[in-house]
Amino acid sequence: MTAPLTPPPPPHEQPPHGGWPPSPAGPSPAAPGYGAPAPRDVGYGYGQDGPGMKTEVREAAVVTVAVALSGLLLGVLWAWLAPRVPLVGDVVDKSWVVYLKDTEGEQAIGVDGTFALLALAFGVVSAFVVFLVRRRGGVPLVVGLAVGGLLGSLLAWRLGIWLGPEQDVVAHAKDVGKGVAFSAPLELGAKGALLAWSLAGAVVHLGLTALFGPRDPDPYQQGSYGAPQT
Repeated sequence: MTAPLTPPPPPHEQPPHGGWPPSPAGPSPAAPGYGAPAPRDVGYGYGQDGPGMKTEVREAAVVTVAVALSGLLLGVLWAWLAPRVPLVGDVVDKSWVVYLKDTEGEQAIGVDGTFALLALAFGVVSAFVVFLVRRRGGVPLVVGLAVGGLLGSLLAWRLGIWLGPEQDVVAHAKDVGKGVAFSAPLELGAKGALLAWSLAGAVVHLGLTALFGPRDPDPYQQGSYGAPQT
């Protein structure tokens, strides 16, 4: 016996060139997380990296100049609010001598303390103003704030001495007369107070930026790397 000659079933239709049939929805772009880089300006936060370094340096230069010039106000306040150190003049062997009226007084310490407290206040205020104007912060901005605070302190120191009592104490004693008390010229004994503005400004600005500054997006939470989003 012979089996009936039955033709074999027709093979499945193969697409040309041996490929698979296209998807009904058409070709889909590569999704993030499968090797294709995520777009930098659509939904991933990478397009908002802030200004470039040149812009930051220009802003830091403006901050430095503005903060340094505000030292003029610090110098005026220091000359106005600092306590006066009383001196008296006397004639010994036909020559004038000047000495402290109150040898146990603390006015000299008060002069240094007034400058330090004013400088700290100026540092806090300048840090708040700079943060409100430029919330993103940056290293050049902090450096500009610190340098401006130092320059402002130096300017305030010299201006306060110039606006204070007369520097020539012997001539001043001759003018007011023997045994009459007069104010000593302003002096900053603790030179470390010149750094108070810079330190306060830098620390406060860094703290404000850390607490209230904008946050960079987490790429792992955005789905740019690792497993695909579902």
